[in-house]
Amino acid sequence: MMLTVTGLNAWYGRSHVLQGVDLTVGRGEIVSLIGRNGAGKTTTLRAIMGLIARRSGRVEFEGVDILPLPVHRRHRLGIGFVPEDRRIVAGLSVRENLRLGMLAGVDRGAAAAFMASLSGMFPRLVERLDQPADTLSGGEQQMLAIARALASAPKLMMLDEPSEGIMPVLVDEMFQLFGRMRRDGTTILLIEQNVERALGISDRAYIIDQGRIVHQGDAPALLADTAIQERYCTV
Repeated sequence: MMLTVTGLNAWYGRSHVLQGVDLTVGRGEIVSLIGRNGAGKTTTLRAIMGLIARRSGRVEFEGVDILPLPVHRRHRLGIGFVPEDRRIVAGLSVRENLRLGMLAGVDRGAAAAFMASLSGMFPRLVERLDQPADTLSGGEQQMLAIARALASAPKLMMLDEPSEGIMPVLVDEMFQLFGRMRRDGTTILLIEQNVERALGISDRAYIIDQGRIVHQGDAPALLADTAIQERYCTV
């Protein structure tokens, strides 16, 4: 397995938010983590990335326990993360935001190859390279956040609610992009509010509820199980 999470616990203050989360992501897979708002989905990704101070358990990435490592070390091992709020730098252009993604040890050859690939993967961004990032539409900003994370050539990409607040036509483009990313060798751990779209592109899925994994299985089976979806994913 590329990623193995065992007994992951996390706290916000005194609140025990994650309670013994176990999950795995195999190389080349798309795995979805689904559940209601507040179930612990975002906290799981943030804990894997090292963005939560109080956590315990074991998080192995390619056989190495990364739980004690700082965020930048996890990133350099090959973990990319696109948070729900995107974190683009509003005062910089699209091009400058992309260059930020290349700062973590990306050599010139890899950087040049990534920029050359932009027209095929992110044609909208190529048209706007010198445009201030904060003047992009919400969907274009999300594409920029994903492109910036891809610029560092991650082995594993973690995506938190990428389609939130985005026009349907851009959601279609985004999910096509996820399929291409997988074909190009990027493994994906996905949180997505559109459960049907998430399960439709995933190999496997986990359902989290109140900080615990309550169900897991092949994505097509979970897609067909409307009772499970209504019990754990419907607001």
